[in-house]
This record gives sequence, C-alpha cells and structure tokens, in this order.
Amino acid sequence: MLVKIVELICTGLIAYLIGSIPTGYLIVKSKTGQDIRTVGSGSTGATNVKRVLGKKWFFTVMILDAIKGALPVICAQLFVKTGTSIGLAPVLAAIAVILGHSKSVFLQFKGGKSVASGVGTIIALNWIAGISIAIIWGIITYFTKYVSVGSIIALLLSPIIMHYLGAPIAYIWYCAIGAIYIVYLHRENIKRLIAGNENKVR
Repeated sequence: MLVKIVELICTGLIAYLIGSIPTGYLIVKSKTGQDIRTVGSGSTGATNVKRVLGKKWFFTVMILDAIKGALPVICAQLFVKTGTSIGLAPVLAAIAVILGHSKSVFLQFKGGKSVASGVGTIIALNWIAGISIAIIWGIITYFTKYVSVGSIIALLLSPIIMHYLGAPIAYIWYCAIGAIYIVYLHRENIKRLIAGNENKVR
C-alpha cells in the first residue's frame, strides 16, 4: 500500500512539473525576447501568444500544450495497466497537469488558463470525448469570435459528454471540477464579456 501511495505522489509531482513547462513563455522569449506575462492578458497560453507572434504560433502552442496535457495521463494509464499503480493515477496526473500549467513553478506560480492542456488530458482519458470537446470549442469560437466563450462552453460540456460516453465516474468528476476551475481562471474574460470589451478573434 505504501508503494502505491509513493507511486501516486510521484505521478502527481512529475505531471505537475510537465504541466509547469511554460511553452508559450519559452517560445515568445526565444523569438522576441519579450516576457509574455507583460503582454495582453498576461497569460502564457496560445491566445496571448497569438497577439505577439500570430496565428501560426497560436496553433503551435495550442498543440504543444495539448500534448503536454496528454503525455502524463497516458504514462499514468500505462502504469495502471502494468499493475504498478492504482486507477486514480490518470486522474491525479490530469489534475496535476492543469494545475502546473496555470500555476507554473517555473514562473512564480503564474501561467495560462489550462484550456489546451485540459483538453489534452481529456483526449488521453477518452479520445472521443476529447476530440468532441475540441470540435465544439472550434465551432463556438468560429461563430462567436471569442476564444473565451468557446473554451468555457466546451469545458462545461465535458462532464456531460464523458457521462454520455459511459466513462468512469472519476473521469466525469475530473471534467466537472476541471471545468469549474478553468471557468474560474477565465473570470476576467467573463467580466470583459459582460462589459462588452472582450477581445475577438481576428
């Protein structure tokens, strides 16, 4: 039992450190010398990177962050299959990743809003649910022109989609709690949406 607990702690710690890798910050810093935290919303995520480097790097950072989210969860699932951990490991890894992305240990516990990395974790847990959420995000963002609206609605729908697909209850609860956390990270966006001055996708 002690070995299992140690494995879970190690899983969470490694996943958090991977999630903490500040992809957007590193790319903007290497390309322009700027600190992305001083630009626009101050987020290290893909949307803010787009303001500095354009659409190409928006998609690059988004994909890299999704991979960053998926990788620790996939590794945790492999541990479960080989019997070296317990079923909570993938969910713990997913939680640690989005915490790492939004509260990076490498950036004084600042970061992004964990949308792409969160979708990456969901793809790793259930690829049909993850791809469905990504498509919903794309459609809503396209028609509303607000990345924040697409992100909030898509993530709020994630536990419903997981439930519909018959996913384990732990996955459904992860999506529900993760969605609430990501909505919380978008609180300033919500204020701007209400005020009518949220930035649109151009």
